[in-house]
Amino acid sequence: MIVQKQVKLPNGETYGYRERVGSGETILLIHGNMTSSKHWDLLMENIDASFHLVAVDMRGFGVSSYHEKIYSIKDLSDDIKLFADELNLSNFTLVGWSTGGAVGMQFVADNPNYAKKLILLSSASTRGYPMYATDENGQPDLSKRLTSYEQVLQDKTRTITISQAYESKNKEVLRMIWNYAIYNDNQPESNRYEEYLEDMLTQRNYPEILHALNMFNISHHHNGLKVGTGEVEHINIPVLVLAGENDLVISEQMSKEIVEDLGEVATFLSLKECGHSAQVDDLSQLLQAISTFVAKQEEQYK
Repeated sequence: MIVQKQVKLPNGETYGYRERVGSGETILLIHGNMTSSKHWDLLMENIDASFHLVAVDMRGFGVSSYHEKIYSIKDLSDDIKLFADELNLSNFTLVGWSTGGAVGMQFVADNPNYAKKLILLSSASTRGYPMYATDENGQPDLSKRLTSYEQVLQDKTRTITISQAYESKNKEVLRMIWNYAIYNDNQPESNRYEEYLEDMLTQRNYPEILHALNMFNISHHHNGLKVGTGEVEHINIPVLVLAGENDLVISEQMSKEIVEDLGEVATFLSLKECGHSAQVDDLSQLLQAISTFVAKQEEQYK
């Protein structure tokens, strides 16, 4: 049984989360941009009943509060640390989807002895997710990377279009975007899709998330905008990198960067015939990959 709950964090924010009690391994699920814990529902309803599942709504998403604005991925990962402490979570597997993957990597780099394994599902790169200016044809100008939050706010193609859809509660614009970029091969059943669209409208930090992703870089490389912090070297637990072979949001290059930067702790697995949402495209393939990795004994990595 999945139960929705809330917890007050020491920083004054309130986090909403969904929990399914289980006697086995704990899995902490971190959603991506334009989503919340709601978008983990298919996984939570269908994964092995022994797992203890906790899915968060990050600050500014779902039912969580948004008192203080976030401007970095670290702001969100610091929240996750407070959340884990409040729920006494430790020795868990962390699963981060898309933006949640970046949050998960920052969390693991900053907080040893919390997560024992990390799964990155269609994750933003260790070198961030770039935001480019738009040319006169409405296409990204790869020679002009945005460099500030103010520039992100003025981006017409992504920031303004989606922010206006949120403000006017225009679910049809969101549906069009998701049908093109995420559900281009498969869609959730209609009632569930409507719930997802309604859930998207809860987001209050879309421009801030784009800016945070654009600035994120824990690698040892310059990503075209800034020099990496090198914090990736503090990720010393087994990491499973899952990438949909048909993903239109996360490029093959981004997944390669993650594997290169993580080095020997990383295992790469391509999800066949999946796009950015393996939960919808091939749930059984995703569940098999996660369950196998969680169950794998530590000595098998050595």
